[in-house]
Amino acid sequence: MTPSTDHALARALAEQAGRALLEVRASAASTGLAGKDLKDAGDARAQEVLAVLLAQHRPGDAVLSEEAADSAARLSADRVWIIDPLDGTREFSEPPRDDWAVHVALWERGSSDDGSLVAGAVALPARGVTYATDAAPVVPAKPEGPLRLAVSRTRPPSFVVALAEALGAELVPMGSAGVKCASVWRGEADAYVHGGGQYEWDSAAPVAVARAAGLHTSRLDGAPLVYNRPDPKLPDLVVCRPDLATTLLTAIAAQLEQEVSAP
Repeated sequence: MTPSTDHALARALAEQAGRALLEVRASAASTGLAGKDLKDAGDARAQEVLAVLLAQHRPGDAVLSEEAADSAARLSADRVWIIDPLDGTREFSEPPRDDWAVHVALWERGSSDDGSLVAGAVALPARGVTYATDAAPVVPAKPEGPLRLAVSRTRPPSFVVALAEALGAELVPMGSAGVKCASVWRGEADAYVHGGGQYEWDSAAPVAVARAAGLHTSRLDGAPLVYNRPDPKLPDLVVCRPDLATTLLTAIAAQLEQEVSAP
């Protein structure tokens, strides 16, 4: 594997980790892995693959990973790979579910210290597809009907449920933040709204691909998503069709204000 660009490398990394995860899952029956043990085995194997390949192809870059110890050295680095080796561990541990992903993104320092995401890939290994910034997805036209909001199948934020009611929207439950973002650029949902707990590795790669596809990405209050911060918590996210952004952000603000003022 000799990718010529960071975009191609992000895709290759996500796909290699995805293949390793499929192997772990395929061996589960013979090894007896299930539940938490299968989750842990998947996390460990995908992290190992990504760590080895990044050390081989980008040895001078820093890495922020869900499955590795953080280092303050990344805060002064000019390039940081932000990775989630296995996003959607619950779904991964429940064969034959396919709504889990591998996230690989590259943050690069620019003219400001905030920097920006410059490359990314989201692999959906069980579906046999990878979306990356080297060939941005083309978002299909919105079909007729109510707004569709992608939401967690196990722990949808209460305010998103209330938001859907206020907008007359349908909730589309699924696993993995990467899968939810992919549902927007695939045209299976119109927006993904999340609040209540995520980290940079949960959204960096999906946001990079979503931006390349021309989608709106922001915090719940419309503020920009900023990566490679000292605290990697990045608890809320909006990814939607650009023509829906104003309507959606206005409705989110109203819903959050209502929750704050509630007795």
